[in-house]
Amino acid sequence: MQIKTLCLSASLGMACHLSAHAQTATFDVETQELKIPIVELMLKDDKVGAFEVEMQLMPNTIASDFTIKKLTPLDSAPTSGKGIILDRIQKRTVLICGVGSGVNNLKGGFTFINENGQIAGFDVDLCRAVAAAVLGSPNAVSPVLVRPSDRQGALEPGNVDMLTATTTWTSTREANWGNFTWITFYDGQGFIVNKDTGITTLEQLEGKKVCVVEGTITITNLKEVFAKRGISFTPVTFVDAAKAFAAYEQEQCMAYTGDRSSLAVRIFSSNTPDAHVFIDETISKEPLTPSVPFGDEGWVKIVRTIIFGLINAEELGITQANVDTMMSSDNPQVKRLLGVEGSFGQAEIGLEADAIARAIRAVGNYGEVYERNIGSEGIGLPRGLNRLWTDGGLIYAPPLR
Repeated sequence: MQIKTLCLSASLGMACHLSAHAQTATFDVETQELKIPIVELMLKDDKVGAFEVEMQLMPNTIASDFTIKKLTPLDSAPTSGKGIILDRIQKRTVLICGVGSGVNNLKGGFTFINENGQIAGFDVDLCRAVAAAVLGSPNAVSPVLVRPSDRQGALEPGNVDMLTATTTWTSTREANWGNFTWITFYDGQGFIVNKDTGITTLEQLEGKKVCVVEGTITITNLKEVFAKRGISFTPVTFVDAAKAFAAYEQEQCMAYTGDRSSLAVRIFSSNTPDAHVFIDETISKEPLTPSVPFGDEGWVKIVRTIIFGLINAEELGITQANVDTMMSSDNPQVKRLLGVEGSFGQAEIGLEADAIARAIRAVGNYGEVYERNIGSEGIGLPRGLNRLWTDGGLIYAPPLR
């Protein structure tokens, strides 16, 4: 007999429009623990996730109220043999991708509106690469603007298929938000001020207001570092970077803090780019990483593998312009990556043999994606740590073989 617990998804911290189905459950009278080996989350008729759940009966309650003790995502695939999310994407024929908000008046970077009125950018190109690989078209993407404070909710089953909204990979987010795939940009938190202030150190922000975006780890870093150094300040929070930067420009704050790349985008897009300077200090590590919802390990592997493909393509000299020519290369690594000969496990995770070739054909290799949006063709930010490991940077991917 099937047990249906409506809105168990709410107990799991997920949206109440989902329902949860369980076939068996074990209740220990002595410990008051309820163990459910498989809970399937359903959105209408589609399975969107599966979990193993351990719950504890709450003492002194009139109703049988339970609290979650342990929640373990399961790799539960539909009968088609495809992963849950890949199956849903291919039926829908579009990839729903969460990207950063606050895009108004930006001229480049991670997410912005291009001259054709389309949402574009580094993060959007990652979505386009995945769409090309799994759907055959980089245009089969529906980008959804997600505010920083809404990113965790966006990863709830049934919302976005992947999130590329300049999100820092942390252990807490890995435990509570979703699965993080692979670092695509190494960043750090910095500060900008109007150069007319003459401020060059964090200590000079004593007693001042600092603009910051809410729902980010940026606030935590800011408070911890300033407390450690004995600097008193007043944080002024905003829902997105556009509003925070506008307030800073209007002198509502003495400084604006965020990821250094995000600050560089704002300065580049400003009407007065020469008016702003960085304080020469970075206070955190910010490994920006695409993430996907819990419950589908196969989809994690697919997105991660596509990122590996873009990075390996740059190493091997495969570009958007020469990808078709490189199909006839004698290099076995090139032939394997492009799906011409051999395999690196594409079929086992649900990718076509030429999936990486499609992605490169759509957006180019990692370096091309960087330069087009953030580097020489974008906001002019040097690659720095985001150079390939062979060039002294940190960008590195396991070999596809």
